[in-house]
Amino acid sequence: MSEMTMKQAAERALGLIDLTNLNDDCTPADIETLAARSSTPHGHVAAICIYPRFIKQAVGLLKDSPVRIATVVNFPEGGEDTRDVVRQTEAALADGADEIDLVMPYRAFMDGRRGFAETQIAEVRKVIAEPAQLKVILETGELKDPRLIHLASETAIAQGADFIKTSTGKVAENATLEAAEIMLNVIRETGIENHRPVGFKPAGGIRTVAESQAYLALADKLMGQNWISSATFRFGASGLLDAVLAEIEGRSNVSTESY
Repeated sequence: MSEMTMKQAAERALGLIDLTNLNDDCTPADIETLAARSSTPHGHVAAICIYPRFIKQAVGLLKDSPVRIATVVNFPEGGEDTRDVVRQTEAALADGADEIDLVMPYRAFMDGRRGFAETQIAEVRKVIAEPAQLKVILETGELKDPRLIHLASETAIAQGADFIKTSTGKVAENATLEAAEIMLNVIRETGIENHRPVGFKPAGGIRTVAESQAYLALADKLMGQNWISSATFRFGASGLLDAVLAEIEGRSNVSTESY
């Protein structure tokens, strides 16, 4: 397996980015900027990830674009009112969202209430019809224990997740290679019995091409070099796009944007 160059990593990463603005002070003008940034001279990102209140605006801005619209529900706390989370999901889909990033009730899961987490994911899954997709955010930086991360990954996949995602980007520890390895191994282990593809999304704190390269290399190693595509792998990031474009264009990147 030949080692990819930084430019190759940047070129691969571009079409895998869920270009994200989940800042508390996000405005409609910020969404206009995000939508404009989503298509570049070198290709487009996979999706933009935004708060539900901006979905209708984004649908209008991206009506002629292949870029998908992702939004978050039960975000960022991972609360326990499942009926409300289902209503959030239904409203987001009605407004035009293509992808739902659900924060699983990870505190309940950590307290041993696995069945509660299973039920919430399953109830949300029921209202998401193809081609819309469900990404389940595990909040691995809070779960911490590798055994819990492994079990949470299995649980989300068993209840119908199309992707499992590391983090909200709103806690002290977000995406790590250690959590990524556990999650990718679960995807690999469960792939045969599921008979359906499940994707992986590291999110939070990935800002440089070198960081993205490390995740791509890990996925290549564990899943095979032909596995990665926008259907199976996403980066949840904001500042990464600037770094990727700078690398592709051979200029220095000065962005300090965070997730």
